[in-house]
Amino acid sequence: MNSLVGNELGKFEGPLVFGRFLGRLKSGPNVQPSVPEDMRLYAVGDIHGRNDLLEQLLTDVAADGCLYADKRKVLIFLGDYVDRGLQSRQVIERLSTLDLEGFETVFLKGNHELAMMQFLGDAQFGRTWKYYGGLETLHSYGINELTLSDNPDDFEAARRRFNEILPLRHRQFLEFLPLSVTFGDYFFTHAGVRPGISLARQIEDDLLWIRDDFLNSRSSFGKVVVHGHTPQEDAVFRSNRIGIDTGAYVTGVLTCLVLDGASRFLIQTGDVKAEMALAD
Repeated sequence: MNSLVGNELGKFEGPLVFGRFLGRLKSGPNVQPSVPEDMRLYAVGDIHGRNDLLEQLLTDVAADGCLYADKRKVLIFLGDYVDRGLQSRQVIERLSTLDLEGFETVFLKGNHELAMMQFLGDAQFGRTWKYYGGLETLHSYGINELTLSDNPDDFEAARRRFNEILPLRHRQFLEFLPLSVTFGDYFFTHAGVRPGISLARQIEDDLLWIRDDFLNSRSSFGKVVVHGHTPQEDAVFRSNRIGIDTGAYVTGVLTCLVLDGASRFLIQTGDVKAEMALAD
C-alpha cells in the first residue's frame, strides 16, 4: 500500500455490484464496531476539485440508498473539497446546493478549506497556498493574476477580486463547517486525532493536520476514527482507524465508506479491486 502524500500547506507542507464498485469488507475477529441498526452511513473522502468524480460517486450512493428506504441515511463529507483538482468552484457549488433525496448531509472542514478562507483575509498567505493547490482553485473561479507572478501586489489584487466574486453561498458554506461528528462507534474528522487525548478535547489543529502521531498509533481512540487527509492508493483499515483519502485528484478514485450495523462496504469511482480485507 503506497503513500501518495506530498508536501501540505499550512504546516508547510449484502454485497452488491452496481455502477463502478461496491465491495464487502471482511469483519475483524474480535470487537466489531457498529452504527445504530436503523442507520446507513456514507463517508466520502477528499474530493480536491474533482467534480466529475463527485458526480459519479453521488450517482452510485443515491442508487445504493434507494435500496434502503427504511433506513436513516446520513452522508458525511470529510473535507478537502478544494485545491489541486481543476473544478473546486464546481465542487463547492454542488455541495452547497446538494439535496440528495432521502439523505441527511454533514460537511466537515478540511485543512484546504481553512487555507482558502485564510487567503481571503491575508494576501501574503497566498505565497504558501498557491503552490499547494490554491492556484487551481483560483483558476476555477476565473482568477488568473497569480499564474505567472509572485508579486505582492498581484497577491493582493487576487485576494480582493476573490472576495468580490466568491458567491455568498460558497462563503457561508465554507465558514460554518464543523470539525467532527460521531455516530455509534465511529468518529468522523478530516485528518485524525491526538492519541492519549479524549475525543471531546481534541483541538482544531490536530483534527485538520495531524499525521504521523495518529497514523502510527495502535492505541484505541475510544471510537474508530474515519478520516481523510493522508492519501493512499487503497483505503486503509486498522482496528482504530479507517482512512479513505485515495488521492482522487490524481488517481481518479474517489472513495465512499458505507457503514451499516457492523458491516463495512466501499463505493468507489474508477477501476478498483472488488474485494478488500480488513488489515491491521
